[in-house]
Amino acid sequence: MRWAASIDNSPTLEVALARGEESLSEQLGDQRPDLVLAFATRDHQARWHEIPEALRQRFPDAAVVGCSAGGVLANGTELEDGPGLALCAARLPGVERTPFHIDAEALEALVGGSGDSGESERDDLRARWLAAIGIAEGPDPLLMLFPDPFSWPGPEVLGSLDRAFPQGTVVGGLASGGARPGEHRLFCDRSTHHRGMVGLALRGNLEVETIVAQGCRPVGAPMFVTRRQANIVYELDGRPAVEALQQLFTTLEPDDRARARTSLLIGLSMHPQLEVHDQGDFLVRNLIGVDPSSGAVGIAAELHGHPVVQFHLRDAQTAASELHDLAAEHQRIHGERAPAVALLFSCLGRGEHLYGRTGHDSEVLREHLGATLPLAGFFCNGEIGPIAGRTFMHGYTSSILLLRPATMV
Repeated sequence: MRWAASIDNSPTLEVALARGEESLSEQLGDQRPDLVLAFATRDHQARWHEIPEALRQRFPDAAVVGCSAGGVLANGTELEDGPGLALCAARLPGVERTPFHIDAEALEALVGGSGDSGESERDDLRARWLAAIGIAEGPDPLLMLFPDPFSWPGPEVLGSLDRAFPQGTVVGGLASGGARPGEHRLFCDRSTHHRGMVGLALRGNLEVETIVAQGCRPVGAPMFVTRRQANIVYELDGRPAVEALQQLFTTLEPDDRARARTSLLIGLSMHPQLEVHDQGDFLVRNLIGVDPSSGAVGIAAELHGHPVVQFHLRDAQTAASELHDLAAEHQRIHGERAPAVALLFSCLGRGEHLYGRTGHDSEVLREHLGATLPLAGFFCNGEIGPIAGRTFMHGYTSSILLLRPATMV
């Protein structure tokens, strides 16, 4: 297995493609790639539709997948404004590669009515997803997804895929760079699409790891949701939710109190049986409203039973510290078994908007996982990645896919 990545800021697409081809070929040597991922910024919008065919002409044996992007990144460089083309190429012996496009109507049919179901219904769901992706029955795949944010059914797709492929991994990001429905572009082999979802299914000689950095830290104490209706929470630990929120404010330091006025979120414990929770045990979601008259708060999440929740704060220092810790922990666990590539799908709200400078998350990953690690990706309209074995769509997150060969070929 061999990976390479390139990035170019030429305003001329032909120049960017030529430089990308030269860089990738230098890194891969005499190995021709059988996969190319491509992400291109809005400055190339008028010619987005040419990118898949142009890449197939340059790399005729490669499957091509990617999308338009609000910003691109590769090898420690992040281009958030102006022209940018990021490419990632790989030679993957022993790996089955299947690019696919599923239109919006077909996605709706795949998620329609797919709640908790019996074994026969789950088998049927799996068969329909296998057919839509274009792969045969076999091990659950790694799926990289790049949906159009305006025309896909949303998180229901991820829940449906989790039921169909319980042992698989799903990562990716929503296309960006467009401003209105129909403006984003999705790349799949020689074709370009503006609706639905493109993706890549990989199976075979792969070891898959993920890092999902939500950029938040818990404040206050974990609490049980003791009364709710749907996603409206009326009581936390037996008292009005607004009262619990007001009590939290009184315990915060002045700086955190100021942050809480604009960056307060809530985390749902993914391990409610734990007595002590750590930062990574929560799925972080937005608060969508506070009603002092009823004492209720609204949470942008689907709730079940009486979950454990804890309020969270988001800021640049927390986001930086969290990613450092997660990458360092991955390095500690895997030691000398460095990843062959890192694919980084980061929120448009991170980068310079969060840290005040460009390149932060890319630099952290290469610092901990290898200074020459091939790394590529883009800034997304929403990030896709797993928390505690379930796949979610996130915001203000960096979702990172790390790959290495399972065995040497």
